[in-house]
Amino acid sequence: MKTYINPPENLWAELLQRPLFSVAELESQVQAILTDIKMSGVHAIRNYTDKFDGVFIRNFAVQEQEIADAISLVDESLKNAIKVAAHNIRKFHESQVPEIKKIETTPGVICWQKPVAIEKVGLYVPGGSAPLFSTVLMLAIPAKIVGCKEIVLCTPPNKEGKIHPAILFAAQLVGVTQIFKLGGVQAIGAMAYGVDVVPKVDKIFGPGNQYVMAAKQIVSRGDVAIDMPAGPSEVAVMADQTANPAFIAADLLSQAEHGPDSQVVLVTNDKSLVEKVDQELERQLNDLPRKAIAERALANSQAVVLENVDDMIDLINGYAPEHLIISMENYLQVAEQIVNAGSVFLGNYTPESAGDYASGTNHTLPTNGWSRSFSGVNIDSFIKKITFQEITPEGMKNLGPVIETMAAAEELDGHKNAVTLRLKEIDNKK
Repeated sequence: MKTYINPPENLWAELLQRPLFSVAELESQVQAILTDIKMSGVHAIRNYTDKFDGVFIRNFAVQEQEIADAISLVDESLKNAIKVAAHNIRKFHESQVPEIKKIETTPGVICWQKPVAIEKVGLYVPGGSAPLFSTVLMLAIPAKIVGCKEIVLCTPPNKEGKIHPAILFAAQLVGVTQIFKLGGVQAIGAMAYGVDVVPKVDKIFGPGNQYVMAAKQIVSRGDVAIDMPAGPSEVAVMADQTANPAFIAADLLSQAEHGPDSQVVLVTNDKSLVEKVDQELERQLNDLPRKAIAERALANSQAVVLENVDDMIDLINGYAPEHLIISMENYLQVAEQIVNAGSVFLGNYTPESAGDYASGTNHTLPTNGWSRSFSGVNIDSFIKKITFQEITPEGMKNLGPVIETMAAAEELDGHKNAVTLRLKEIDNKK
C-alpha cells in the first residue's frame, strides 16, 4: 500500500480516489450492449454470454432436476453453515418489519402508512471469479419476508454452462422462484426489459463489477428501479496502538481478494502500525490462493497516518466507505461520530467477514462514496409504503376550513370546492 504521513486535508479526496474506469467510456460500452439486448432479445444475451462467459447457453432457465443434482453435491457441513447464516439473516431482517400505526392528526382525521411488497424483484448474484452464494441469502431472505411474489435470480454460468451448486442450494433454501444462467450486463438488461423466459422485474438488486453497476444505473433511468449503486468492494480500517496488525492485514486482504478494482484503506494515528501491517500483508499474501488479484487491489490502496483522531474521523466521513472496521481502544465513542459508512464493525474481534456471511446484517452495501446518501439493502428496500387517510364528518368540519384557506391562497378553486361541497352537506344534515 502507498503510505501518506499527515497529508493536508485538501489532498484527502485525491489520495483516496477509487480505481474506477472513465465513466463516459464505460457507460458508452454498457449502453451499446443494453441497446442490443433491447432490440435483439434472446439472440443478444446468447451472444454476450458466449463472448463474456465463454459458453453457449440454449436454455437459460435452471430446471428442477439441475437444482436437485446440485444440492446433492454440496457438502453437509457447508449446507449447515448456510442454514445457520440464513437463520441469523432472517432473524435480523424480521426485526425490521414496520408496524402499521394509525395516527389521528386532528380529531376525526386518521392517517396511516401501509408497507406493500414489490411484486417482482430481480436478484443479481456475481459468480465469475467467486461463487457468492452468500449474496443469495442477503437478497432473497428479506424479499421472502416481506412477501415478494416473484423472486428472480440471475448468476453467471461457468465454462460448462452450470451454476455453482452452493448457489442453487441457497436459492432453493430461501425461496427463490426462478433461476437463470445469466451474468453481467446481459443479466441486468434481461431483467430490466424482459427477454425470452426472463421476466421483466420491478426492481433489481445486487452487487457487481463496474460494468454491472453502470448497467443498473442506466436501466434505472426509465426501465426499472434499482437498490443502489453497488460496485467493486472496499473497506476502510481505523486503528490505533491497541489494534492487532495481523487482524488488520487479514481484513484488508479479505476485501482485496474480491477483485483487482477493489480498494482497501488503513487510517491510523500510529505510524509504527503501518510497518507491522505491511509485514503481515506480505506474509499472509503468500498463502492466499487469490494472491494475484489481491496484489492488484493493494496497488490501488493506501495507508494514511494522521496524528489527531478527529482528523481520522473527518477523513473517513469524507471517504464514506462501504465497510468500516474500527479497531481502536475507544471504538464505541469513535463510532458515534461516523455518519457516512455502509456497515461498521467494532473492536478487534469483529471482522468484516462476519457481516459478509453470517452475523445477520446485510452485505449488499453502497460503494464508491454512495454511503453518504444510500443505505445498505434492508427490509425497506423490498417494499413501497402506501399512505391512507380517512376523514369523518367531524374531521372534515375541523380540518375543512384550513384546506379551504390554503387552496384559495394558492388560487386552486377546484381544490377548495371539493371541501366546500362536503362542508355544506354536513351542515344540511344537522
